Amino acid sequence: MASEYEIKKQICEIGKRIYNRGMVAANDGNISVKINDNEFLCTPTGVSKGFMTPEYICKVDATGKVIQANAGFKPSSEIKMHMRVYKERPDVKSVVHAHPSYATSFAIAGIPLTEPIMPEAVIALGCVPIAEYGTPSTEEIPDAVSKYLQYYDAVLLANHGALAYSDSLLAAYHKMESLEFYAQLLYQSKVLGGPKQLSESQVQRLYEIRKQFGMTGKHPADLCPNAKAGKPSCHGCKGSCTCSSSSDDAVVAEITKKVLAQLGK
Repeated sequence: MASEYEIKKQICEIGKRIYNRGMVAANDGNISVKINDNEFLCTPTGVSKGFMTPEYICKVDATGKVIQANAGFKPSSEIKMHMRVYKERPDVKSVVHAHPSYATSFAIAGIPLTEPIMPEAVIALGCVPIAEYGTPSTEEIPDAVSKYLQYYDAVLLANHGALAYSDSLLAAYHKMESLEFYAQLLYQSKVLGGPKQLSESQVQRLYEIRKQFGMTGKHPADLCPNAKAGKPSCHGCKGSCTCSSSSDDAVVAEITKKVLAQLGK
């Protein structure tokens, strides 16, 4: 098991990656890692994630209260969001929050990432919904994110950015990277006339492959109530994806109409 110092170094390395890839600007973004049930390491507020060193990293308890922080540093103001993820997803060991350009553009436009356009995204991410807007540093964002935590490993934050979480720091970062790549390809394919989506049968085959791989985390392939009820899975919902078995054809049709209008079709 890695020492706390080694984990701090890893957090700094991931911070450099998200900064160098343009996923954050200035002092944006935050990263955390779960050490045990009551100890978490996290990035501090007010510093660039591209220039951190281990002494920047803070330690907090499960309520976000500071256990240890060097002079001049205090935990990210978004620590409430991280703690909600850990509380409701015991399997999660790390959380990454960033503002990647393409993914955040979809979040600002109010368009969830639900179109199955490439096998890797279908297998790794499934769908990426949008959590309702909340004021940063308040309980509004944790409350908005909460409803999606049991069904997804990544969510867009309306008018804000993106959130990814997994069973290791590297895996959480990879989900953020995959999310941004997916969003970029979807955007560019729309510029070229619109993506050619995978068929429902193709998506289901990819879901089966995911199950065969024994991949961890939450995913529509395993959890979507719509799919379990014999209805179209999340990838077929055209933006109405809330993982709620109460959606009906009229609701789907109305939301589809709104999404297409946003896309100018």
